[in-house]
Amino acid sequence: SPSPLDRILATRFGVAAAELAMSGHSGQMVALKGQEVVPVPLEEATRETSSVSLDNQLVLAARSTGISFGD
Repeated sequence: SPSPLDRILATRFGVAAAELAMSGHSGQMVALKGQEVVPVPLEEATRETSSVSLDNQLVLAARSTGISFGD
């Protein structure tokens, strides 16, 4: 269940994303940098990728709850 902090952060993300969309900005997402919710161009957000090992603890925990990674 989401914590109060999770709910506040989700609300902040939603408000920032809606403001971006209403102002005509496309090709952007919102991110948390420090304590600020800021717009980030999708090009910047997807420039680098990183791999996670299939035996990573978070992957194993997710799988144990039924989450699938499409493999």
